[in-house]
Amino acid sequence: MYLWYKILTYLFYPFANIFLFIRKIKKKEHISRYKEKLAKIEKHRGDGLLIWFHAASVGECMSILPLIQELEVNPKVNKILVTSITLSSSKILHDKFSQNSKVIHQFLPLDIPSFVKHFLSHWSPDIAIFVDSEIWPNLIFKIKDKKIPLMLINGRITKKSFLKWKLVSTFAKKIFKKFDLCIAASKESENYLKILGAKNVKNFGNLKFSETKVKDNSKLNTIFLNEAKSRKIWCATSTHFSEELICGKVHLNLKKNYKEILTIIIPRHVNRIDAIKKQLIDLDLNVVLYSNINQINNKTDILLVDAYGEAQKFFKQTKSVFLGGSLIKHGGQNPIEASRLGCKILHGPNVSNFKEIYELLKSLMVSHEVNDENDLYKCLMTEFKDKSIDNVDTINKINNYGINVFNNVMQEIKEYINI
Repeated sequence: MYLWYKILTYLFYPFANIFLFIRKIKKKEHISRYKEKLAKIEKHRGDGLLIWFHAASVGECMSILPLIQELEVNPKVNKILVTSITLSSSKILHDKFSQNSKVIHQFLPLDIPSFVKHFLSHWSPDIAIFVDSEIWPNLIFKIKDKKIPLMLINGRITKKSFLKWKLVSTFAKKIFKKFDLCIAASKESENYLKILGAKNVKNFGNLKFSETKVKDNSKLNTIFLNEAKSRKIWCATSTHFSEELICGKVHLNLKKNYKEILTIIIPRHVNRIDAIKKQLIDLDLNVVLYSNINQINNKTDILLVDAYGEAQKFFKQTKSVFLGGSLIKHGGQNPIEASRLGCKILHGPNVSNFKEIYELLKSLMVSHEVNDENDLYKCLMTEFKDKSIDNVDTINKINNYGINVFNNVMQEIKEYINI
């Protein structure tokens, strides 16, 4: 199976440039840095110890920020290379580390043998740490050819992906046994990794509960904050197609009881903003984009967030957050960030991608399942009537859990690189 995969990637090689150029035209790749995916590298490695993290997109990048912040102050670590795939993740990392000479971001090259070889020869990492479920066969085999320690942290294998790997079980076992250590994000993933051939599997919990040590100093617009003082606010985040329309209808029902209600909608994919805005306006709702937040006033119904990495600001302003991808058959989105800030988590029945996290939050009475638009409306009405302050005890329990996960994962990394 691996031989066929390798042949297919060789055959794709002549078309790689065209493929990425077309994606660039469609604004799916960075206008100039897309060449990094062809292993065209402009930055220098430098001397000394280099730790390499690979995290595909925004969620994975956010989960390793505490690890990066811990390692960057270690004098034995010379460079930290972080690779990702998506445009949104590159923006997050640029905003966090553009002024930090010790942390370098690059786009991961396509999994083509010549690109992989050049990438590894240039950066020569002392350890490779993959995050979540990123598996690239050519890259993994070449890493082990070079005898570079290879870790998978916060490893997440869903039932759906497990069943796909089972179809090529021999191939899967050849790949997963290459990892020196797999740290699973859940008990389910731990079991799946063992079945798929991972030889050294540990489970400390989900790394995404770890909190970044650097405080977010960015502040919301003063006009918005003044509006927020006198209004009932709820937030719908990581929403997918059709869920924004549901939220708009819920807002209309809430408005019958709370004339001053303000709904914040943060879509999972910002490129859908124009279509979402039209849907909401068609419901006769007054919509203001986050990029035009100065326009917000007491007649604004919906604040539609058209930027990445802004959710935490709004979680601090509301007690109730609906997590999208859960009223549709998507598998849900990660509720950790909102729960850590003391928000009550509302979600649909489809949360299979984060099953154990939602079970933990349910046991702490932090989350509540809703089945439809009417359920969501009723829950929000109940929350608005609740005069209690955020549950400090629950927040502390979640933070302590995150600290424990972080400390254990960091200890494993340090043991592999002897720092």
